[in-house]
Amino acid sequence: MQMFAQVLVGLVAVLHGYILVLEMFLWERRPGRGLHGFDAAMARATAPLAANQGLYNGFLAAGLVWGLVADDPTGFRAQVFFLVCVVVAGVYGAVTANRRILFAQALPGALALAAVLAAR
Repeated sequence: MQMFAQVLVGLVAVLHGYILVLEMFLWERRPGRGLHGFDAAMARATAPLAANQGLYNGFLAAGLVWGLVADDPTGFRAQVFFLVCVVVAGVYGAVTANRRILFAQALPGALALAAVLAAR
């Protein structure tokens, strides 16, 4: 179960690393614009906001990686903390921006969190 939990945490970290790249560097290109259906003008207008969001997603990814490489109890605590942050951010995003965020961000975070707690 421990290995399964670590794989899920790693996948959530990779997901948030991908979101960082998408929001910080690809926002005005097809992958970024396609995410929300923005035209070029709207993508350009919202690029600074997206880059800020991307940076925060990068912090989540970095925290999860830290949790994977740190010895316990620090590693376990970091994983729990950052996975809770992922879930809260995902729920908030689903309520305030787009319901898809619940399934794309909060659900993977919640599954990884459950696995980490069950493996303990």
